[in-house]
Amino acid sequence: MDERGMLRQLRAAGRRLTPQRQAVLRIVAESKAVLRPADVYDRAQAAGLRLGLTTVYRTLDILVELGLVRRLHLEDGGPCYAASGQGHRHQLVCSGCGRVVEFTECNLADLHQRLAQRTHFRIENHWLQFSGLCEACQSKAI
Repeated sequence: MDERGMLRQLRAAGRRLTPQRQAVLRIVAESKAVLRPADVYDRAQAAGLRLGLTTVYRTLDILVELGLVRRLHLEDGGPCYAASGQGHRHQLVCSGCGRVVEFTECNLADLHQRLAQRTHFRIENHWLQFSGLCEACQSKAI
């Protein structure tokens, strides 16, 4: 989803469109790679925008809550974020450059049902993320 669409959804959810929120949203929407909160903060500062790191975290939490941004996880721990497409999606994350590619294929229905029966869980949702090297990073490694 583009920045305008994300802004419309933020407004439709009754959230204030502060300049700080718009800045965080714009930075995430324009990035093709995962961003850590410190990355968002640094980019905002480099662009001459004044906002605190706490504001970045709070805004990212709101955007995740609204489904506009996805929280992803890298092998080294800390949270990172990427703009999200509409609907049920999963991600491929390049461990070299951080590029994120979303995909919708998700043939987990049989596994979902078997796990629910075996564990007696009522499974409400799942999250699937693959990590590896994108084609460009593979070429660099050769």
